Amino acid sequence: MESYRIEKDFLGEVKIPSEAYYGIHTARAHENFRFSNYRFQREFIRALGIVKLAAARANKKLGLLDARLAEAIEKASLEVIEGKFDDQFIVDIFQTGSGTSTNMNANEVIASRANELLGGKRGDKKPVHPNDHVNKCQSTNDVIPTTIHVASLELVRNSLIPSIEKLKQRLEEKAMEFKDVIRAARTHLQDAVPITLGQNFSAYASMIEHDLKEIIKASERLKELALGGTAAGTGLNAHPDFAKLAITEINALTGLDFVPARNRFEALQSMNAVLTLSSALRSLATSLLKIGNDLRLLNSGPNTGFAEIELPSLQPGSSIMPAKVNPVIPEAVTMAAVKIIGDDATIANAAQYSFLELHMMMPLIGFTIIEEVKLASNACREFAEKCIKGIKANVERCRRYAESSLMVVTAIAPRVGYDTAAMIAKKAMATGKTIREILIEEGILSKEEVDKIMDLKRMTEGGIF
Repeated sequence: MESYRIEKDFLGEVKIPSEAYYGIHTARAHENFRFSNYRFQREFIRALGIVKLAAARANKKLGLLDARLAEAIEKASLEVIEGKFDDQFIVDIFQTGSGTSTNMNANEVIASRANELLGGKRGDKKPVHPNDHVNKCQSTNDVIPTTIHVASLELVRNSLIPSIEKLKQRLEEKAMEFKDVIRAARTHLQDAVPITLGQNFSAYASMIEHDLKEIIKASERLKELALGGTAAGTGLNAHPDFAKLAITEINALTGLDFVPARNRFEALQSMNAVLTLSSALRSLATSLLKIGNDLRLLNSGPNTGFAEIELPSLQPGSSIMPAKVNPVIPEAVTMAAVKIIGDDATIANAAQYSFLELHMMMPLIGFTIIEEVKLASNACREFAEKCIKGIKANVERCRRYAESSLMVVTAIAPRVGYDTAAMIAKKAMATGKTIREILIEEGILSKEEVDKIMDLKRMTEGGIF
């Protein structure tokens, strides 16, 4: 039978499991906020532990925290960073808009563990108190936006950027590999002029390169941290040097280059730094959608579709049709992209909910941006290694389509005029003859001129013939 301890606050008594590291505030929040199964991710809890560890070190240096207590808080915070207490972070993300319950969840877990390390019991508030010591020089209002920025930038730098760079590399490799594979372009999904498969992949690589640059640029705004602003941005109850010292510690722990916010009032009131990153992720998702859909079309078949490329065969595709193989990675990537776009819509709406001195949807924004960055990172990595890397070209089919496209007539339009070229194309369609055959049979151009103009590879290089 589970045992309990009794904790008290100014509202009364609450029964808490004896083995729990969290305390009365967390227990009340857990009871009040039963909206979903969504809890903050490992990355957020890690970042919150980093903020608490950095704060303890800063307070110790400033002489605001007894060294013995500070070191116990540091050890407990380090264990939070390592993930030892993830199961103790039980508060739903749908809670008070500042994230007070999650901040107090961390304060209580760290204080409880610190007291245990000092010879006390879980749930004790002496000698380490969750508010007086773990939360010293801090407020939820600056801790939560700081945590969101730290978690997000760590993910962007350590996971997302390398994944995008790998995807860009794989696309560039295919652009080079397929540089001489001539195929028919399709505009409006209708036959168009010749293009190389390599040119298609160069376009994809360029899209991803632009998205990468925008994400890097957007992530720069995350470097500014709200820490030190406390409740309303004024820094009340925080030492003037606290923010600078704490952020120096955060940088030492993460290897990143955070700085105090230029305007702490704005840092508490606005989530636009996260919104900017999310917008850049939406652009990346749009590129992933386009590339994924193109690859599905070009891979369609094998006998009744385009079949211009062959994607890696990863698994059986049907429970009823034997030997069927589907483009599973592009389909998974496009679904991930749609989810990212949906997450961006959530953040775009939530970002508007700032009233006077404080933003009121921080938990939702924090949870969503972490989910968005992780999903984008995983999608790019899997796309690069399980799909793009193994794509093969059906060279003969690509060329056959290019040769049979009536739109090669475009190359002769500067010589014979648009209207005449259109009539030639119409006649070719009606008779089943090629453009080349009609040009020579009707003496419109000499065979030498036709050979020169109808050079498909040369058509892919531009210019007037």
